[in-house]
Amino acid sequence: MTSKTCPSHAHRRRRFFRRLCASILVLAFIILVVVLIVWAVLQPNKPRFILQDATVYAFNLSAPNMLTSNFQVTLSSRNPNDKIGIYYDRLDVYATYRSQQITLRTAIPPTYQGHKDINVWSPFIYGNQVPVAPYNTVLLGQDQANGAVQLLIKIDGRVRWKVGTFISGKYHLYVRCPAYINFGSRTAGVEIGNNAVKYQLVTSCSVSV
Repeated sequence: MTSKTCPSHAHRRRRFFRRLCASILVLAFIILVVVLIVWAVLQPNKPRFILQDATVYAFNLSAPNMLTSNFQVTLSSRNPNDKIGIYYDRLDVYATYRSQQITLRTAIPPTYQGHKDINVWSPFIYGNQVPVAPYNTVLLGQDQANGAVQLLIKIDGRVRWKVGTFISGKYHLYVRCPAYINFGSRTAGVEIGNNAVKYQLVTSCSVSV
């Protein structure tokens, strides 16, 4: 003899699962609406970054197309929100010249930034015998001969937002800071020991999240 499932029992079971799925969907929708409403009311703003200065220890272009550079940059970040905190889970700093990366990435330790707080970092970024594209080599040589080089200090990372006990998922952070380095005269900066010059920049950075 074989056992058969009672039709009424199977129907009740299907109805129970349908109701359970509907309840889960309604609950998820309510949570999503609440989060969106809170987010809209708080109106989160992106952090604001400033490139304060750059100390140049080395910037040497050698034949045929190799660049050795060593910088220490000072970056400040301000959280403009009065009700939202920011977790910086990962921040990598590096320099580029005409869209070409010329230094290694330097990681900034993860940190939390409270409401209206300001964080200051002074990482070293460097590259030893980095190959430079031939067309960039020519332009870089011309810039050095003219006494000034326009670099771009970049920060790539991931951030999370904290509202009360709620912590959002991770978002990509892109920061771009123009750095105009005047190599034409050492008086344009402040000499720091031998063969090192500190340049005051105080440049606002573009930020996208």
